Amino acid sequence: MLNIHNLSISFGGEYLFEEISFKLTAGDRVGLVGKNGAGKSTMLKILSKDQEPDSGQIATDKDIKIGFLKQDIDFVLGRTVLEEAYEAFEEIKKIERELEQINKALAERTDYESDSYNQLITELSDHTQHYEIIGGYNYQGETERILQGLGFAREDFGKLTDTFSGGWRMRIELAKLLLQNNDILLLDEPTNHLDIESIIWLENFLKGYAGVVVIVSHDKMFLDNVTNRTIEISLGRIYDYNKPYSKYLVLRQEIREQQLAAQKNQSKQIEQTERLIEKFRAKASKATMAQSLIKKLDKIDRIEVDEDENAVMNVRFPVSVQPGKVVIEAESVGKNYGEKEILKEVDLLVERGSKIAFVGQNGQGKSTLAKMIINEIPFTGDLKLGHNVEIGYFAQNQSEYLDGELTIHETMINAADEKTRTKVRDMLGAFLFRGDEVDKKVKVLSGGERNRLALCKLLLQPFNVLVMDEPTNHLDIKSKNVLKEALKNFEGTLILVSHDRDFLQGLTNRVYEFRDKKVKEYLGDIDFYLEERKVADLREIEKKEKRQKEVSKTKETAKKSYEDQKKLKSLNNKLSNVESKINKLEREIKKLDADMAADYDAAIAKPNFFETYQEKKDKLITLMEEWEAVQEEIDTMS
Repeated sequence: MLNIHNLSISFGGEYLFEEISFKLTAGDRVGLVGKNGAGKSTMLKILSKDQEPDSGQIATDKDIKIGFLKQDIDFVLGRTVLEEAYEAFEEIKKIERELEQINKALAERTDYESDSYNQLITELSDHTQHYEIIGGYNYQGETERILQGLGFAREDFGKLTDTFSGGWRMRIELAKLLLQNNDILLLDEPTNHLDIESIIWLENFLKGYAGVVVIVSHDKMFLDNVTNRTIEISLGRIYDYNKPYSKYLVLRQEIREQQLAAQKNQSKQIEQTERLIEKFRAKASKATMAQSLIKKLDKIDRIEVDEDENAVMNVRFPVSVQPGKVVIEAESVGKNYGEKEILKEVDLLVERGSKIAFVGQNGQGKSTLAKMIINEIPFTGDLKLGHNVEIGYFAQNQSEYLDGELTIHETMINAADEKTRTKVRDMLGAFLFRGDEVDKKVKVLSGGERNRLALCKLLLQPFNVLVMDEPTNHLDIKSKNVLKEALKNFEGTLILVSHDRDFLQGLTNRVYEFRDKKVKEYLGDIDFYLEERKVADLREIEKKEKRQKEVSKTKETAKKSYEDQKKLKSLNNKLSNVESKINKLEREIKKLDADMAADYDAAIAKPNFFETYQEKKDKLITLMEEWEAVQEEIDTMS
């Protein structure tokens, strides 16, 4: 299906990989692995023909279709989730437009006996038949199934894509790829923005995929569950075995040990031969034998041992000061974005030394509660930090806050104080930024390298409670393992928002599940939680009732007139826009409140401060009323 021969590419005079060759055939589900910066994303770009190699050839079957999920995507603004997903069906949409034109032409014609009218009828028949063959009557239902599998609710379908975060847009792009029936799927970090349930759904989808899948991922469990082959890029070479990742690691280590043993035996034989040559050279009668041994030695193929890239970062999270027994206490806390309620009457008691995992579907409030704990966003209820609590916080998009124009060294120096400034170079070295590398600008770093720098920067501040939101995104597997060990050894309190099951295993001792605006505690690790949830999900009656309701709702929606659906779409778009305005105003009002709290006299001294403040408050009330009115109208149509 795809043949790669003697492929090479270099940057700045150094080869990323050189003269590598491999084949991809139907049924291959390949895990493409390697350390950050090894060239994995570059390889995907070359396979997708987005980038040309320096040398080598890529041969493919005729008319092969390749789908590529990139880490960075662009969306056309103004489309709903469904409209964007439907973009996967270019041929179907084209025929729909042609059918619409034919039907319009037929409606305007009255010359029913003419040849041109009969020609239109023939075209209508041909187009309708082709439309049916390529799935024109099924694609909408299939689109909804894929979107729901990736975590979208039905009420999300009519919302504008620009009202969703980058992670949710990535899901839409993934849905489009899965709907296109590509022969080859190239997926760059597909699980980075998925919750555990969506990852499990994607695993099952890819297991049944008939074509070729090449996955760049740092989720070891995902690779083990999906792939049947591993290609590792290391030091410019590739290591290719028909094994999932964990089995490949064992096999490669066994082969390397065999190579080391064979190399050791060969070295002994060479040393013995060299001693004999030196011995025989001294005697004229043995000169011929010495020359024979020299020729024999020259013909020996020296055994080489596969190089192993063992460089990993060295991470240690020191505890600043000893806090009190209770580090976080929350009573009846809640969070609304306008009328949209995210969390409701949540009670929480976190004791010193706890290791907690926040899990649940995206949008259920995990990151929201993390931001409430660090007092980044306003909320209702009471949330108190304990005595001597100092919080370190790592956001899931922490690397995006780095200034791309600064160098690595400048980034650290700017964030350091007098005590830590002298340690900056040692800290960077521990995170694998050594020598001249510290003079690189942040904007040229890979996603994994940026995450490493963000983690290094975090250590410049003292803390005894560590709140981390998806810290493993973009980190290579070895770096993730090092981070996991560092967090295991962290003697403070840990709150970890993560969807990475393998990373969470053995790391936390309790799980908080976010579901239906509530938080439920499970007194065990992630495996215990998944076992409990599996039992909880075996409520077939409830599932059956849910499916029946969805079928009824689908039938009811199908009966709605075209005008009703058009109006409903317009109302959903309006609702999304109002929600965006409400969120923006709430942030602006919070900023003004913070200014007054910090320095009341300075704040009110600003020109028209109170007028501006009151205008924003009044505008917020108006928007809330508008949101309620639009929502009521939508409810009457649903």
